[in-house]
Amino acid sequence: WKKLYLAHHWPVTVCKMSANDCQDPPEYWTIHGLWPDKTEECNRTWHFNVTEIKDLLSDMRHYWPDVLHSSLNRTQFWKHEWEKHGTCAATLQVLNSQKKYFGKALELYQHVDLNSCLLKAGIKPSSSYYQMTAIKEALTRFYGVMPKIQCLPPEEGEKAQTIGQIEFCFTKELQLRNCTALKGESNAMQADLKLGTEELSVCSDTLPTYYPSQVQ
Repeated sequence: WKKLYLAHHWPVTVCKMSANDCQDPPEYWTIHGLWPDKTEECNRTWHFNVTEIKDLLSDMRHYWPDVLHSSLNRTQFWKHEWEKHGTCAATLQVLNSQKKYFGKALELYQHVDLNSCLLKAGIKPSSSYYQMTAIKEALTRFYGVMPKIQCLPPEEGEKAQTIGQIEFCFTKELQLRNCTALKGESNAMQADLKLGTEELSVCSDTLPTYYPSQVQ
């Protein structure tokens, strides 16, 4: 693999996509995962073991919660992320254990600090619409790179898309880089967020964009 995606999702949108037991989703961007591009499930015998990340649990529950299932004791989501993505990221020495993988993802999340950057740019959950170009401009201004932004397309009769996921890309040296494919790279990483029949896709620059503050 060539790059890592640090995916943040907006819990309110995730809940909107699913008829699950979402209760009071956090009103801040949380971690969806840290994904090497183009590889999945690299070592099926390397099973998730929550005791390896016990020092990280309070941060994990706060910043990387299972938005769809409100029980704090559930570790299914992290197990899925480790087995599907972590076992592939582990080819890097800085990510080669469960504690390093989850710890480094939390560190990158704190470093990117997406929540406060959006607030500083005056982009906050609202019932009025944003222009996608304005959101992209603000993010590029802060980070100097272009993240990948995904939305829930408009439902029947709606005119706006709903922002759902923002992915930052990192090199293997864990430096921020643009998410657009470089020459000779294919973008084979499809969103692995498929809930019910709805799924996220890359946001349109022309549709008004809804950044919802609570589940409708």
